[in-house]
Amino acid sequence: MGKEVLNALDVAKTQWYHFTAIIVAGMGFFTDAYDLFCISLVTKLLGRIYYHVEGSPKPGTLPPHVSAAVNGVAFVGTLSGQLFFGWLGDKLGRKKVYGMTLMLMVIASIASGLSFGHDAKTVMATLCFFRFWLGFGIGGDYPLSATIMSEYANKKTRGAFIAAVFAMQGFGILAGGVFAIVIASAFKARFSAEPYEVDPLGSTVPQADYVWRIILMAGAVPAALTYYWRLKMPETARYTALVAKNMEQAAADMSKVMHVEIRAETKMEEKAQGKSYGLFSKEFFTRHGLHLLGTTTTWFLLDVAFYSQNLFQKDIFSAIGWIPHAKTMNALEEVFRIARAQTLIALCSTVPGYWFTVAFIDKIGRFSIQLMGFFFMTVFMFALAIPYDHWTHKENRIGFVVLYSLTFFFANFGPNATTFVVPAEIFPARFRSTCHGISSASGKLGAMVGAFGFLYLAQNQDKSKTDAGYPAGIGVRNSLLVLGFVNILGFMFTFLVPEAKGRSLEDISGENEEVETNKV
Repeated sequence: MGKEVLNALDVAKTQWYHFTAIIVAGMGFFTDAYDLFCISLVTKLLGRIYYHVEGSPKPGTLPPHVSAAVNGVAFVGTLSGQLFFGWLGDKLGRKKVYGMTLMLMVIASIASGLSFGHDAKTVMATLCFFRFWLGFGIGGDYPLSATIMSEYANKKTRGAFIAAVFAMQGFGILAGGVFAIVIASAFKARFSAEPYEVDPLGSTVPQADYVWRIILMAGAVPAALTYYWRLKMPETARYTALVAKNMEQAAADMSKVMHVEIRAETKMEEKAQGKSYGLFSKEFFTRHGLHLLGTTTTWFLLDVAFYSQNLFQKDIFSAIGWIPHAKTMNALEEVFRIARAQTLIALCSTVPGYWFTVAFIDKIGRFSIQLMGFFFMTVFMFALAIPYDHWTHKENRIGFVVLYSLTFFFANFGPNATTFVVPAEIFPARFRSTCHGISSASGKLGAMVGAFGFLYLAQNQDKSKTDAGYPAGIGVRNSLLVLGFVNILGFMFTFLVPEAKGRSLEDISGENEEVETNKV
């Protein structure tokens, strides 16, 4: 069955080639995170520019439906892209589809900073249209990057390699924050303005309209830089061998990049592959049904908790006084403050959390890391929620931020990384990209629930204190309690997912026995 090729991959030494693959696949994720999270840096600015209300004591903000559309449309795109490109990656091969997703991201990044017309309606409509397509490209990157990395890696360090690709997200979030700080500072130094309470109209300089556009368009740069390298990557040997069934090609591709001589058996045992089952077959559900249920539910539950926190960092910072009242700042100052807060959290908890996973995933295993992550996220959520009033006092703010950072740290040294790694390992090669796409799309569904459910839930229970246009919610404290219970569910569903540490992909997915049983 040409096992030599696959065995050679499993035991191959870690080489320069593996690191190139991590960078090429990882830059896609760097761009994904930059693009998805940079919008939260500029939503307040968009409100000030396009929704200014004459005579209002507070700066303009995006109306709820506009805010939901601007934030949510990229998620809808991502979800569609994950399903579509996941399926396409198994049909046409990983490499063919891999360039497409990146090109789409480059074009849509640039386009989302341009708009047709000047009034609020056309600017927002254009932005939403291109953010959808940006999300569609980003969505394709999830199943393809994970699958490509898992199929290239050896079995000893595979978890760390896939996690390293995903960990580039942390740098993407960081880069978004740093870039926004630089741009906002540069514009602030050049165009000075009074705070909103002193001069409502003058506090937003006309040049501020360039700021959000530059921040959004910069996402095209890292994606464009890696396009050439993506095109040069060969198709993964596992796809060529197991799905396209061309052993000689697989051996030749691998010999070229791995600098080892691999010979394929010339006689192809096609009869052995005779009866392979389909994705919607009873056989698939018997073998992998519970696994798929495990990967989809845990990713869904994690993203409910993760995105509800991440997108509304700025609201939490305002609530605890890290970001002053909007009316005391001019528009550029506000962008600067939000970006600074996001960068600090990324630096202190998000980025280290990802790399802890990279360091330990092949030592303590995916299962333990995921259980531990959900456990501690639950603990810290309750620690924030139960004495919530205590945290709102000025002198306790630092404690609040520390606990809040720890929930992020354990999301990333925990289920945020493992839910990405595991679906790329436990399914057969011919469904790998599709099943990863289904699992990640389920996560994006959770992200939407988290982002929009939380937006409404976290509103003050007193109608007079809610944000403009929102109904009364259950308040931040109760929302945090709800998220604690979501994490408990995630902990429980983790038990459906098998441990893949140190095993070959064909062994975990049952492809080896498939071949054996078919031979009999």
